[in-house]
Amino acid sequence: MQLIWLRTDLRHDDNTALSAAAKRGPTLAVYLISPEQWLAHDDAPSKVDFWLRNLRTLSNSLQQLNIPLLIRTAPSWDQAPAVLLELCQQHGVEAVHTNQEYGIHETRRDQAVARALEAQGIEFHGYLDQLLFQPGSILTQSGSYFQVFSQFRRICYNRLHMALPKLVARPEKQSPLNIQSDVIPKSVSGFAVPSDSLRALWPAGEDQARQRLAQFADEQIHYYQDERDLPAKPGTSQLSAYLAAGVISPRQCLHAALQSNNGEFESGSPGVFTWITELLWREFYKHILVGYPRVSRHRAFRPETEYLPWRHAPDELAAWKQGRTGFPIIDAAIRQLLETGWMHNRLRMVVAMFLTKNLLIDWREGERFFMQHLIDGDLAANNGGWQWSSSTGTDSVPYFRIFNPITQSERFDPEGKFIKHWLPELAELNKKQVHNPASVGGLFGVANYPAPIVNLSQSRDRALSAFKNLPSRQMLEASHG
Repeated sequence: MQLIWLRTDLRHDDNTALSAAAKRGPTLAVYLISPEQWLAHDDAPSKVDFWLRNLRTLSNSLQQLNIPLLIRTAPSWDQAPAVLLELCQQHGVEAVHTNQEYGIHETRRDQAVARALEAQGIEFHGYLDQLLFQPGSILTQSGSYFQVFSQFRRICYNRLHMALPKLVARPEKQSPLNIQSDVIPKSVSGFAVPSDSLRALWPAGEDQARQRLAQFADEQIHYYQDERDLPAKPGTSQLSAYLAAGVISPRQCLHAALQSNNGEFESGSPGVFTWITELLWREFYKHILVGYPRVSRHRAFRPETEYLPWRHAPDELAAWKQGRTGFPIIDAAIRQLLETGWMHNRLRMVVAMFLTKNLLIDWREGERFFMQHLIDGDLAANNGGWQWSSSTGTDSVPYFRIFNPITQSERFDPEGKFIKHWLPELAELNKKQVHNPASVGGLFGVANYPAPIVNLSQSRDRALSAFKNLPSRQMLEASHG
């Protein structure tokens, strides 16, 4: 008997570990419910609910192949080795197959499981699946992991030109096993069930993910370069939640994008090139997680930025988290996140830069808040984005580049449509006033809308000063020498 241990790979199509297991013989599937671990990792209730809903549709698909899906509970990952070993011994499992996950806790968990199983003569196999390239295979000439995305991307493109990763065949239907699939729980203790309106935005299942991908590749991808920064337009693929849970694979995305561009990368549609570049950003941040494990430990990628004098400002942090900053584009973006489990990518940068530069509040506060609410929350992408925006990360924006939320708002939501959708209290303002209600005049600005919690130019100067006064990396290395 073979066992596929499902994690962030909730699909039966193009699933490397599932395909490998099925080729070797009769196969069982298992998924571990780990509430304590998920809480420790700040996984959002909407994300946990999305996993459960996708497990239900996956269980049905696997049943068509006569592969039973079992559910086991290992409250924290420390218990995974014992739980899986017991399951293997109960069903006479000879080998366990998994798709690799990245991050320090994931790696330690898998090493512990492998040791426990191999000590009892059970094989453990890990496969490359959620990435196009194995971490450690895209390196600089000196053999280190890339720290600059543009250089990383160039090597990736060269490799993809030489050979595209192939899609993996769906397993054949196997003879029925005398094992019943388990019922998938409707909820998990510690995680509230999200609203019906949020769930409706993210229907579960591979068919839904493939449909989104096909529609995007047919219609929207060619406008992607022009429209992806405009939050009022449906300019993005809305696939991030499906990619994060592994309901669709990056290989499927890559093949669909190239097909819509007659197999071309750089030539043809600039939208396709731009979207594939976004897939490679996702890849880059996973490689960073492996190459620089400190980012898994809540540490800054650039060590000198650990000395930034972050402010303890609980009232300002609370106003930011509640969408009460007095800057409409920030507040609208936060409300979008709270109601939908998702935030537009351009706004993630604007909101993150406002917190870390204008409020000079530690990026880790924002990173954690995002993870607690994002349906597409992913450690590598979320950490990478926050560190990029706060100038503590890889290939980070120069610290003196600080987005002005009013200018960003005027540029990317010129008519104020996005703002008015999420902040109906500003609906009466014209398209100039809506970006900066404080300029409307009157002693209290606009009724029912807060005054700005910070002066943009003074707070910008404060951030510049904080960054300018950091010790250099050379100084730090000398002092630790």
